[in-house]
Amino acid sequence: MIALYDPFQGMRFGPGYCFLSGEPVGAADTIPVFPDWLQTTYDLSERPLRLLDQSQTTLGALRLPLAPALWPRLAALDAQMQTAAAGGTAGWRAVPPARLWQWLGRMFYGMFVAELLQQQAPLIKPEYPLAENAHLVQRFRAFFQLLQGLRVPTDYADFVPGSVFVLETDPAYEAPAFEYDDDLNTLVFSLKLGNVVLVATLIDLGLIGQAMRQIYQDARRPLHPAQVAEFKARAYYGAYLLAVVPDIYPRRPTPADPPDAELVFDALLDDVTSAVFNPWENLAYAHTLSTLWARWGLTEAHILADPLQPLSLLYDAAGGPSTADEAARRLAELCTD
Repeated sequence: MIALYDPFQGMRFGPGYCFLSGEPVGAADTIPVFPDWLQTTYDLSERPLRLLDQSQTTLGALRLPLAPALWPRLAALDAQMQTAAAGGTAGWRAVPPARLWQWLGRMFYGMFVAELLQQQAPLIKPEYPLAENAHLVQRFRAFFQLLQGLRVPTDYADFVPGSVFVLETDPAYEAPAFEYDDDLNTLVFSLKLGNVVLVATLIDLGLIGQAMRQIYQDARRPLHPAQVAEFKARAYYGAYLLAVVPDIYPRRPTPADPPDAELVFDALLDDVTSAVFNPWENLAYAHTLSTLWARWGLTEAHILADPLQPLSLLYDAAGGPSTADEAARRLAELCTD
């Protein structure tokens, strides 16, 4: 079995060490955090990025050190996703969830490391430094172990590393062609690519996907951008409520595992002595939702007009799924109140 690499030992996140194996690499041995085809398609190379310490860089400047022997594996992954993108929503939904998780996880990792490195000599010290958050480090270590699937053929035995949702926006409603957002503390990541929105909670072993199964089924239709924002708020808040960190167990493949697997992960959640999710609180959820609805002028006061039933644009007053047009009409009414 391959030797697993833990970059937290010695904090080896910077240049000079392959981000997947830890082996020494040259200064030119790097790959972009956001794949070249994505940068070209959405003109991202000079897109500004403000880090937590208020310093600025660009998306194109973000790179990860990678051993040359691993370049073909990452190139194949990027090519697979470029092909999926050409197929639109159906193309993305046809990608195996673990494979899509790996691709999104690679970009999240790159964003996380950019923040981590900058916080070693910050412009302004963040209120909550990432490396000082013990719970976050524990979750990130579990995430990084599972990300070793980028390095060798890997099977995740009877689980998916995280929940990945593929949403579709209604082209009748104007929205940026590319958007991304993340929450480093809860390991969530989202990309909008044209009319497709990819939302991932990266270290929940699929638990949020199970909890949101009906909502996701109801959302598999063209959505108003504000409906997409509500779906993301539900997923993001779910990640915040997740109370457990999985124990990850790597092992050698057995005859019962896929024949091409070189590494197999088993996972265990200690859900016997503690709840998997902390209790839902409407006020905290409303705060999350208000940040994603800010562009439409909706506030926590709008969301909690009925304190027992937060405002929804995904569902109508009777509890049925709303269309994009119905959501737009409701949004117009709210914004004129």
